[in-house]
Amino acid sequence: MKIGLQVPNFTWPGGPAGISAKLGEIANAADSANFASLWVMDHFFQIGGRNPQSGLGPAEDEMLEGYSVLSYLAGITKNVKLGTMVTGVIYRHPGILAKTVTTLDVLSRGRAYLGIGAAWNERESLGLGIPFPPTAERFERLEEAVQIVLQMWSGQRARYDGRYYRLAETLNSPQPLTQPHPPILIGGSGEKKTLRLVAQYADACNLFAGAGGEVVRHKLDVLKQHCERLGRDYSSIEKTTLGTVWFAPGHMSSADVIAQCRLLSNLGIHHAIFNMPNVHEITPLEEFGREIIPVVAAF
Repeated sequence: MKIGLQVPNFTWPGGPAGISAKLGEIANAADSANFASLWVMDHFFQIGGRNPQSGLGPAEDEMLEGYSVLSYLAGITKNVKLGTMVTGVIYRHPGILAKTVTTLDVLSRGRAYLGIGAAWNERESLGLGIPFPPTAERFERLEEAVQIVLQMWSGQRARYDGRYYRLAETLNSPQPLTQPHPPILIGGSGEKKTLRLVAQYADACNLFAGAGGEVVRHKLDVLKQHCERLGRDYSSIEKTTLGTVWFAPGHMSSADVIAQCRLLSNLGIHHAIFNMPNVHEITPLEEFGREIIPVVAAF
């Protein structure tokens, strides 16, 4: 099993002037600790105001634009893979998104993921003047966006004519370094639409670890059923989860985290991604590297 790190919060001691240095410290510590991946959210307002248990703050807290952050991280890390958890499809034209992730992959020497989803945050969308269509349309746009990205990454230089997007020429030069292309991770656990899109197009799925083992097992069973209907090899899809751990004395121990990872591995999860409310202290990352990552690598 692999371990990834999500950084969803930039409100740290030192304020905005200290964000760059602290983020660099976090990224370098994660790289040195052998985290497999490093993720940021694709949000423009902070999202935790309605859920104090999330460890995230209200909309007014600091939030950085995701792909700018990933570009910075690409320049200061060497091994960790990089992605958004996950890109909201309505925020960027799919052709530009394909170029953005291609650029990230080339400049990181083949370390990009494309995490993508249907988007959900109406407040930030309307707040910044981004049209927020109904749910059904957002999912239709998501499917077209993935088709466009795959066409651009295939090297096919042709038209794309969809219901929402029309491209006269899907030229993409240079192509990504990752072959056949950067992994596409579709986030979410909706059984009728999201998991069907994963089975049809994606290289990875992402489920919420906090939903509990039985829920995760059920979602994977649904994904397997979609794969069977579509003729997709279920084993070819990387199964990932996203969860929160407060790894510190009085909260969670390394044994607790290892037990959680063992449970997830037994369910069929390959890649457990965690965010940590105290990540800015750096010590949790170092302890993950010493005590957890080498153990769960054998799962």
